[in-house]
Amino acid sequence: MENISTPYLLLLLVLALLFTFHLQTIIRVECSNLNYTKYRQVSSLRLERIQRHLDKINKSPVLTIESEDGDLIDCVHKRNQPALDHPLLKNHKIQKKPSMMPKEMNMNMNINIESINERSGNRGGAWQMWHQNGTRCPKGTVPVRRSTVHDVLRAKSLYDYGKKQRRSPLLFRRTEPPEVVSGNGHEHAIAYTKAGEEVYGAKATINVWNPMIEVVNEFSISQIWILSGSFDGSDLNSIEAGWQSGQSGALW
Repeated sequence: MENISTPYLLLLLVLALLFTFHLQTIIRVECSNLNYTKYRQVSSLRLERIQRHLDKINKSPVLTIESEDGDLIDCVHKRNQPALDHPLLKNHKIQKKPSMMPKEMNMNMNINIESINERSGNRGGAWQMWHQNGTRCPKGTVPVRRSTVHDVLRAKSLYDYGKKQRRSPLLFRRTEPPEVVSGNGHEHAIAYTKAGEEVYGAKATINVWNPMIEVVNEFSISQIWILSGSFDGSDLNSIEAGWQSGQSGALW
């Protein structure tokens, strides 16, 4: 084996020291952004894993809008939206708005738009916090709230971040009414369409007001689902959107 010269060893030592200093600087900056005391003991390796995950799910935006509540809304090209990262949506063809709608539905949509504008008053039709400054995402883009280190640390783990807790299929098959007095059970309302009816879309007005979480496994949720398939089989598919408050910290 050839002997390594002293200058070469010194060069390697200097490079190693520079890399260590740079890594510590990155970790120090990252930790300085964490405002919660319980997050200050997060290991550097975990922060690195979190950052790599955030770099993957936070897509390059066409435009970024800063909301009054501190959130950053990235206007992402529709073909780069995070939903298309799912393996089953590889090479997915994005469906456009139908060129024709039933006459009655068009009338209802126009009435609802006018109603929203009237309630918004002088806010320029603002219906979300990040609309307050009058900026909107350009056509062909999708608004996506930028995920942060704080969001991930609120979840149980990096794997659990942004995911709903798995529940047994038996929960969907219960026939007895929920125990309202004791608080056990799950209350919900469902609207079904007749078999064979065409579905042109769905919408919901959701109000979340100080959701209270008192125990570990408790959560408060307000959402709209679009379902297909059967609760009794393995062909159930769902698209869900709304707000959730709980231990997982999932907001979507």
